[in-house]
Amino acid sequence: MSATAQAYFTGVPKPAKLLVSLFFIFLCLIAFFGTVKVSQATINGFVTGSYLGLGAMGLTLIMGVMKLVNLAYGDFLVAGAYFTLMFTALGTPLPLSVLLAILGTALLSILAEKLVWRPLRNAGASTLQCFLSAIGLSFLIRFTIQFFGGSESRSFDIDVLSTMVLGPFRVGTQQALGFVMALAALSMLATGLWISGAMKTMRAVSDNRLLAEVCGIGVGHTIDLTSLLSGLLAGAAGIVYATAVGSFNPNFGLTLLLSLFAAATLGGIGNIYGAMLGGLVIGLSQEWSALLLGAKWKPLVALVFLVLMLLAVPRGIFARAQRRP
Repeated sequence: MSATAQAYFTGVPKPAKLLVSLFFIFLCLIAFFGTVKVSQATINGFVTGSYLGLGAMGLTLIMGVMKLVNLAYGDFLVAGAYFTLMFTALGTPLPLSVLLAILGTALLSILAEKLVWRPLRNAGASTLQCFLSAIGLSFLIRFTIQFFGGSESRSFDIDVLSTMVLGPFRVGTQQALGFVMALAALSMLATGLWISGAMKTMRAVSDNRLLAEVCGIGVGHTIDLTSLLSGLLAGAAGIVYATAVGSFNPNFGLTLLLSLFAAATLGGIGNIYGAMLGGLVIGLSQEWSALLLGAKWKPLVALVFLVLMLLAVPRGIFARAQRRP
């Protein structure tokens, strides 16, 4: 590579490099497996990326603002799916059940903040103590759901066999519905944060909590808002997963947790839009890897991504530049 070309490549933003790499991989896969097969896997990757992105957005808010590695977050996704199941069993129409389930998951997230995380912060708990508390909370949520909902696979009362045919491609109606739900949730969140200006206060608290408090920013209210938003996103992500996959059990949050962390790390901790894009990248990578390795190796792709990102770009592709003092 010439010095000019090397200098140009060095100056290219990291997101652009990532997109070029994905496009190059896409072309290589087409050369080996054909356009139809790879395009179908790409469509599936966008569906997978939609619920991974939603979940990663909530997770990155918690990690960025609250400085908390919340290993219980995957179980909040499970709570969203089972809340929906509970409300539909009570005779509530499915659309209303979805809304109530998302609100219920947000309430659960706020309760966790009030009853677990805030007392730990006030007591000056160490990172290890918070880490172990997150594990305990994860077990508590999972086994409570399993006690009341059972351990067998469950599904929503919707048609799992209907498909939409788009030329040579087939997309499950449930998958399309889940993808639309994810886009709607993302749009409402982005609009709400932009209108309210809440993202600025979250960023301030994330950068320097003490300075934000001195400047008059309500740190406690900002953390409460972060818990609320992360709960809403977790509930939506769990419902989108259950809708797209068709069946679920109390352990699917643990299965998704590694992919969520990989997506949040890829996007840059605290960057919700980067987390969404990170989820799409992880989703595409997992579905593309199934062409080469088989579906059972999908979780390995998330692990490889996570390790490589921590080694090469620990702050993430879409992370903001650090401010110099």
